[in-house]
Amino acid sequence: MRIADLKGEQSKVDVEGEIVEKGETRSVNLRAGGSSNVADCTIRDDSGSIKLSLWGDQINTVDVGDRVRIENGYTRAFRGEVQLNIGRYGKLVKI
Repeated sequence: MRIADLKGEQSKVDVEGEIVEKGETRSVNLRAGGSSNVADCTIRDDSGSIKLSLWGDQINTVDVGDRVRIENGYTRAFRGEVQLNIGRYGKLVKI
């Protein structure tokens, strides 16, 4: 699937691209209680770019310039912007 074809509220998303930006890691409070670390990245292919949220151990597995494949991810519209998430059942693979 191409990044330009992604829309809000999709599931079973498989996409490949390059990490072109990686934000600072921050701690967020979870709805279920406790906290977790999250970092926002931008992933780009030849059709466009999208924000990708990395959680916990995923944050340190990629750097700017890495090519990655997201398998079984999902999209959500957050504050008017479509974002890509890996989620519990998805997978981040460095190519």
